[in-house]
This record gives sequence, C-alpha cells and structure tokens, in this order.
Amino acid sequence: MDELEIRAAAKGDVSAIHGLEESAFPAPWRREFFESELRADGRFNLVAVRGPILVGYVFGMWFLDEMHINKIAVIDEERRRGVARELMDRCFVFARANGIRMMSLEVRKSNSGAQRFYEVLNFRAAYVRPKYYPDGEAAVVMTRSV
Repeated sequence: MDELEIRAAAKGDVSAIHGLEESAFPAPWRREFFESELRADGRFNLVAVRGPILVGYVFGMWFLDEMHINKIAVIDEERRRGVARELMDRCFVFARANGIRMMSLEVRKSNSGAQRFYEVLNFRAAYVRPKYYPDGEAAVVMTRSV
C-alpha cells in the first residue's frame, strides 16, 4: 500500500475533492465553492493522497486568532485509518505556528460518530444552531482551545 501524503490542495485536485464531497455529504458544496476557497486569503486547505488517489481533504479558514474547519471528508475505504486525524493534526500544527487560539466547526446533530471523533481531539459542544443545514437539520457547534 502506498504511503499517505498530506499536501496543500491545488486547482488540479478540485474534481476529486468535489467527487468525494458529493459522496460524503447530503448537502454538498458546489465545485465553485472549493475553487473559490483555493483562491481566498486566510485559508488552510489540505488533501490526503495515497498513490494516485485523493483519499481525503480538509478546508479551513482563519482570521486573527481563530480558525474554523469548513469541511473535512475521507473516502469510505480509508475511514478509521487515521486520515482524518492526520489532516486535523496538521491543522493544529498550523494553528499553533500562527498564533491561533481557538478552533471551531459544525457537525450535524445526528452525526454522533463525527461528534465522538472531534471529542477525542478535545473539541467540546458549545451550542446548537437550529435549522443550519439545507434539509433543516441542526448543527452542533464544537470548539477547542489550541
């Protein structure tokens, strides 16, 4: 099996990122959103690749001393193999190196598996945003200190 490589997301990755996005989320971002995020300032966007296959990504943004994880996904075949953890660890390293003190993200209220994953990473539920997702589901906002 090929080594896992984590690197900055690039324009050439957008098709694979968007394909994973569509398979992973009931209300996926449009392709244009990812293209825009790659051009925007204050962004930290990574992909995980194994050989020629994009197996995961994380898209984050930061302003001053706060960082928000906008998106993270891993292909089914690579789940529970440390890919998401490695992507998040890279976010933590970036945050510490750049004076970021607080990180946040939203997760579907029904996604208890993701909530447990973030709890292992020391995120805690801060509050609930009702009707956050297009289908009306609430989001749990989770935060952690860096």
